[in-house]
Amino acid sequence: MIKAVIIEDESRNVKTLSKILEKYCPDIILAGDANNIESAFILILRAQPELVFLDIELPGGNAFTLLDKLRPVNFQIIFVTAYDNYMLKAIKYSALDYLLKPLNIPELMGAVNKMKERQHNQQVDQRLEILLQNKNLPGRNYATIAIPQKKGFEIVTTSNIVRCEASLTYTIFTLADGNKIISVWNLKEYEDILSPDTFFRVHHSHIINVNYMKRFNKGKNASVEMSDEEIVPVAQRRKIDFLRYLNMEGHI
Repeated sequence: MIKAVIIEDESRNVKTLSKILEKYCPDIILAGDANNIESAFILILRAQPELVFLDIELPGGNAFTLLDKLRPVNFQIIFVTAYDNYMLKAIKYSALDYLLKPLNIPELMGAVNKMKERQHNQQVDQRLEILLQNKNLPGRNYATIAIPQKKGFEIVTTSNIVRCEASLTYTIFTLADGNKIISVWNLKEYEDILSPDTFFRVHHSHIINVNYMKRFNKGKNASVEMSDEEIVPVAQRRKIDFLRYLNMEGHI
């Protein structure tokens, strides 16, 4: 059984989430709820939960104000919010979970199941540190990313990522030092969150960091040569957009 608390300022949302958890996640045992920063702080210290469902906007501050007061954090977090905005990109960069209101039951069950898989992982505070650093940066130019693996997370400086390659439902990262990391997320997840200022999906199986591109080979079977000597294909349907991205539209 997993002890959890709900931090949410609307009682209607607390009741909805409680009922869904009772019906679909019976191994989640609720130890209470709170509706503002002060009462949430007291509740978490008293209940010592393993999981916190945490609304981002709260009276008296926000979720990050609360988490900063509680550091080091030793419980899992699932953020809950009504807003699909830039903050959610920062949350994904830190490999923490979030749910959008109104709640989707399969997504809630999926988030809870992922939490169970990494329940005893000790990197929550490290990932929270990434989130707290990234949330104040402009746009999506986040400096650090947490890459989820089967048995934990790898913390990586985004500027050191040379390229990402799809491998079934996984993604293989190649770093500037030659090391490789296998993520349990698929390539589309990274297309959505990696900064478009630096990263471009040139092929259905490849995202590249253009700062590590050595050469563009044009022609019917276009490709790019990367700093690690890998030749990465450029899909025909992506070539024009890629050349436009590089300000080379006339070089087809």
